[in-house]
Amino acid sequence: MTTNPERIPVIIGVGQINDRTNDPATAMDPIQLMAAALRLADADAGGGWLARLDSLNVVEQIAFAELNPVVDAVARAIGADPAHRFQTASPNGDSPTKLLNEAANRIGAGEARVVAVVGAEALRAAAQRLAAGADSEATLAERNVMRARHVQRAPSYRRSYGLTAPVDVYPLYENATRAAWGQTLAEGQAESGAIWSLFSQVAAENPAAWLRAAKSAEEITTASPGNRPIAFPYTKLMVANSSVNQGAGFIVTSLFEARAAGIAEERLIYVGHGAGARETEDVLARDRFDRSASMAVSLEQTLSSNALSIDQIDHVELYSCFPCIPKMARRIIGWPVEKPASVVGGLTFGGGPIGNYMSHAVAAMVERLRGTGETGLLFGNGGFATHNHSVIVSNRPIAGAAFPKDFDCQPLAEARRLPVPPVDEDYAGPGRIESYTVLFDREGAVRQGVILARNPAGARFLARILPENTLDLKVLMAGNVEPVSMAGMGARAADGLLDWIMTGAVQKSVAN
Repeated sequence: MTTNPERIPVIIGVGQINDRTNDPATAMDPIQLMAAALRLADADAGGGWLARLDSLNVVEQIAFAELNPVVDAVARAIGADPAHRFQTASPNGDSPTKLLNEAANRIGAGEARVVAVVGAEALRAAAQRLAAGADSEATLAERNVMRARHVQRAPSYRRSYGLTAPVDVYPLYENATRAAWGQTLAEGQAESGAIWSLFSQVAAENPAAWLRAAKSAEEITTASPGNRPIAFPYTKLMVANSSVNQGAGFIVTSLFEARAAGIAEERLIYVGHGAGARETEDVLARDRFDRSASMAVSLEQTLSSNALSIDQIDHVELYSCFPCIPKMARRIIGWPVEKPASVVGGLTFGGGPIGNYMSHAVAAMVERLRGTGETGLLFGNGGFATHNHSVIVSNRPIAGAAFPKDFDCQPLAEARRLPVPPVDEDYAGPGRIESYTVLFDREGAVRQGVILARNPAGARFLARILPENTLDLKVLMAGNVEPVSMAGMGARAADGLLDWIMTGAVQKSVAN
């Protein structure tokens, strides 16, 4: 640990804002939300910090694509003129966590004295304006192009089987991990419900959360008219809620500057080391779906590089876009299911502003830690379970921390990765299920089942189960047999895609 206070990074101010107006004409856009959040962070730090910014770092927003890039507009809105301005290339969920670690490095290297990180999304406002016809045709077209870039960038093979958006892909991890852990469907859903129910209780006590009603585990996991199925086994209350207008930001400076400004020691939050690693962008080129080497490396290296054990961590924020992520993360670090895995309320209840949720987590963690002498772990995940970044923060100096510190742990993740099976897009024939899901429409009706399978040579291939094949869909969702590792057949249909056919014995066992 460095003893030079000019090289010790601390968080001094945080700000969050929820814009709940139903009037599309007055709803704040992401630039306004970001500026408002930073003004709140500045006030939280005692004021006068925005004019001193050396570095402004913004998480990309997608709600108002025509405004991008927004970093210069945010600087003007807050009256700042930082020499270093940066906007992320995409709105990954780990972005704020990574930007916090980069801010600590800039402070530790003497490259900056005051750094701000901010982000916001206004997808609720964008939808309201679209419904009200408040935007020009050109603006709407550009916004739709931006959304398409983020939602429909899947390769054609994967897209042809419906695996397009994150909500289609994360269930592959959910079902594969549940099977690998030896859980029944009921046991896996019970764990998800327990974690999400605790999230809802945290959100109910958090004034900055978007949804503040505590829910039982059964309410969360049971499909109902108000909680429609999304992608098996997830319901609406188990996935990120992106229909929000939220902004959050935070200010990082050196211990020297904080003390010179007279900020009380109990309000200072020290930044520890972080660690990041990623999976390949190509989902079908992952080594497996029952674990993530990059997630494990990110979490384990963050703890070890700060010379901390999980017993020394008082609070965590384990990213919660979908249940499989905090379920995998908590097993890696040994966090019990009985303890809340969020200080915000999770992306369902706290709010899921695309890439900026972890800025809300930083803010909530800072507020939780002040005056306590406690320590927190922040873990962000982004893309299609692709990007992972963790960092430690504490209300006391972190003995193992010194900056700048390289946080890229990709080589360690690569060393853990098992051989990746090839993908055979032209294959038809027998195989065994590696993972699966069932996709639903907005009315809760089945769109199709999706099978990720391995052929006898070990290659991956995709197949589907059409809605009219109710018996095979029942095999996937009934819960009285485990579909993972089940044998079946991929038969070429008239449209060129593969239809998955279960064995008669399996069908009979479920039907009975």
